[in-house]
Amino acid sequence: MANRIIRLQDIVEEVQKHHPEADTGLIEKAYIFSAKAHEGQLRLSGEPYLSHPLEVAYHLATLGLGPVTVSTGLLHDTVEDSAATLDDVEEYFGEEVADVVNGVTKIGQLVFGDRQTQQAEYIRKMILSMSHDIRVLLVKLADRVHNMRTLGIMEPAKQRRIARETLDIYAPLAGRLGMFRLKAELEDLSFFYLAPGAYRQIQEGLARKKGALEKYNQDMCQFLREQLEEHHIKGEVNGRVKNFYSIYRKLQAQQITLDELYDLLAFRIIVETVQECYETLGVIHAIFRPVPGRLKDYIGMPKGNMYQSIHTTVIGQGGERLEIQIRTREMHRVAEEGIAAHWSYKERRAYHEKDAKRFTWLKQMVDLQKELKNPQELLEGVRLELYPDEVYAFTPTGDVKELPRGATLVDFAYAIHSEVGDQCTGAKVNGRMVPLRTELQNGDTVEIITSPHHTPSRDWLQFVKTTKARHKIRQYLKVAEREQSVALGKELLERELRKSGISLQKLVKDGDDLKQIIQDLSFVGVDDLLAAIGHGKVSPGQVTGRLARLHAPAVEEEILPEAPVSKAREEPAGLKIKDLDDLLMRLANCCQPIPGDPIMGYITRGKGVTIHRADCPYLASTETFRHIPAEWDGAGGKNKLYPVKIQVITVDKPGLLADITSALKTADVNVTKASVETRDNKGMAQFTIQVADQNHLEKVFGALKRLKEVISVRRMTG
Repeated sequence: MANRIIRLQDIVEEVQKHHPEADTGLIEKAYIFSAKAHEGQLRLSGEPYLSHPLEVAYHLATLGLGPVTVSTGLLHDTVEDSAATLDDVEEYFGEEVADVVNGVTKIGQLVFGDRQTQQAEYIRKMILSMSHDIRVLLVKLADRVHNMRTLGIMEPAKQRRIARETLDIYAPLAGRLGMFRLKAELEDLSFFYLAPGAYRQIQEGLARKKGALEKYNQDMCQFLREQLEEHHIKGEVNGRVKNFYSIYRKLQAQQITLDELYDLLAFRIIVETVQECYETLGVIHAIFRPVPGRLKDYIGMPKGNMYQSIHTTVIGQGGERLEIQIRTREMHRVAEEGIAAHWSYKERRAYHEKDAKRFTWLKQMVDLQKELKNPQELLEGVRLELYPDEVYAFTPTGDVKELPRGATLVDFAYAIHSEVGDQCTGAKVNGRMVPLRTELQNGDTVEIITSPHHTPSRDWLQFVKTTKARHKIRQYLKVAEREQSVALGKELLERELRKSGISLQKLVKDGDDLKQIIQDLSFVGVDDLLAAIGHGKVSPGQVTGRLARLHAPAVEEEILPEAPVSKAREEPAGLKIKDLDDLLMRLANCCQPIPGDPIMGYITRGKGVTIHRADCPYLASTETFRHIPAEWDGAGGKNKLYPVKIQVITVDKPGLLADITSALKTADVNVTKASVETRDNKGMAQFTIQVADQNHLEKVFGALKRLKEVISVRRMTG
C-alpha cells in the first residue's frame, strides 16, 4: 500500500465497507472543494498537494469512521494552506464539519515569542477542541502519521523537531485513545529520525535473527494452538516481533545488547469469551512457569482508555521469557483501533455517558490547561498525563484511581479532591500507616486522613508526581505567601507611619491620599501595596515620603533643596537592594558575605534587611516570601574591609602558627581572632580575618596553600 496512489473511489469504498447505508455525497463534495482549494499546490516531494488530504481521509476511513469525519480529513488543510476560509467551509458543509476543521487548524496566524510558547498554545487549543469533539484528534493523528511517513523530504533539523514532537505528544495521545497500532508506527517513525544509528543497529540485528525468530514463532504458535485444542478452546494464535522503539527502550532500560534480549517476540491468543480468556490463562500457567509480578489483568481492571487484555510473562521452551496476551475478538479490535472501534456516536458531537470513564484523562487535561498558564509547565503537565505507565489504587469504598507510576499518597489525595489533598495529614495503605511520600503500588487500598486545620507543605513539592498535585500545592503556597506578605507589609508600614503620628487605619478610611500613592506606584489596591512592602519590592519610606510630598506647600517645594540621604542608616557601603532605596541593611553574621559573593536579602521584622550569601544554609530554611534580590554596588564600599572566618588544617609541626600568620601578613590581611588545636597529629586553626572582596580572599587562600604543611583551607559559615 505504501506506493499506492489513493483515489476518491478508494475512500468511498472503504467507508461503505464499514457503513453500507452511508450517504457518501458529502465525501464527494469535500473532495471537489479540496481539489479546487489546493489546485496548483505541490508538496516538497513534488507531488500534488491533494495527495496529502486524500491519504488522511483514507486512513480515517480504514478506522471505520463515517462520512463527516472522513470529509473533514479531506478539508483539514483548506483553511490553513489555501485561500478558503472557515466561513466558506461552514457555508458549504455546515457548522459540524467547520468546527472539526477549525479544531485541527494550527495557530499559524498567531505570533508567539518562542517555539515552546507556540507549541504550548497549539496544544492548549487542541485539548479544548478535542474535549468538545474527539474527531479533532482523530483527524490530527491521521494527518500526523502521513506527514511522518513522508518526512524524509524535510531538512534534518526539521525532521528531528517534528519527530520529537510526535514522540512526546502524538504517539502518547494515540496510546491514550487505545490506538496501539498507530502509536507503534508513530514511535518507530520518530525513532528512525531521532536516533538513526540505533535504529539501523536494531534493524540489522533483527535481520540476522530473522530465520531463527520466524522458526521459533511458527513452532510456538503451533504448540499453543495444540494446547488450546486439547482443552477444547477455540482461538487464534499469532506472534510478532515487537516494534523497534519498544525494543530500544528495553535495551536502554536494562543496559544490554540485542543479543542479550530474549523477549523479542510477543504472542497473542484471541478467544471468543471472557471465560475462555481465564481458562486460557490457566492452561498457559499449567504448561509454563509464570514470572512473578508479570501478570496484569486488564480485563478485570481495564485501563483508562478501556483497553482490555490479560498480559502474562512465562518461562518458555529453552528458558526464554515469553510475553503472552489473551483477549476476546472485540477486545482485540478495540486494542488495535482504539476509540474508533467502539465509538458508538460515530457521527455525533457530544460524548455518551458510557464514554465518560474513557475520557477521564481528557477532562484532567482540560482542567490542566485552564490552570497552567506557563508554557513550560503546560507542556510538562501534558507529557506527564499522556504517558501510560500507570498504577491503580483503591479508595476504602472501592473507587479506582489511575495515577502515573511513581505517584505518592499526596498525589492520590489530590486525585480524590483538591480539598482532600490540601487537608491531608497522613495515610494508611492496606490498613498500615505509612509516610506521605510513599509510592503507590498496583492494587493498594489507600485511606487518606485529613484535618480541616492542616495545610499543604512546601516539602511535598519534592516528591509529588502529578501535575495537578504540584499545581495545587504551588497555588496554595502562593496565596499563603501573599497573605503573609500583606500582614508583614501592614506591620512595617504601620511602624513607619507611627513615626509621623499617622494611623494606617485612618489613612485607609480617608482614602484619597492612599489611592493617589497606590496609583503613582502602579498598584491596583491596598493589599497589592502592602504585599509589595512585605515582599520588599517597596519600602515603607517610599510611601511616607510620597505622603509628605502630597501635603507639602507648593512654594516651599520649589525652593527647598533636595533632602540629603539620612546618615542614621547603618547600611554597609557598597550594597544596594535592587530597584529600591530607603531600606535599613546589615550583613549577616552567620555567613559573612563579602563583595563578589552572590547575595540575597532577608526582610526581618522591624530590623530592615539582612544580607546573606545566596548559598547560606540559614537562608535556605527561611520563608521565601521574605527574600529580596540584592547586589553589590561597584561604585561604593571602596577601602572597606569585611570579616571572614576561615579554617586551616595542617600537619602538626612546631612553629606552624607563626608560618600561617606570616603567610596571612603577606596576603595583606588583618587577623582579628585566632584559635588553634591539635588532634590526631593534625593542626586545626580558625581565624577571623578582614578582606576587601572575593579576589582578596582568593589571594589569602593561595598564600596559605603554598605552605607545604597545609592540608586544606576553607571558608566557614556560622
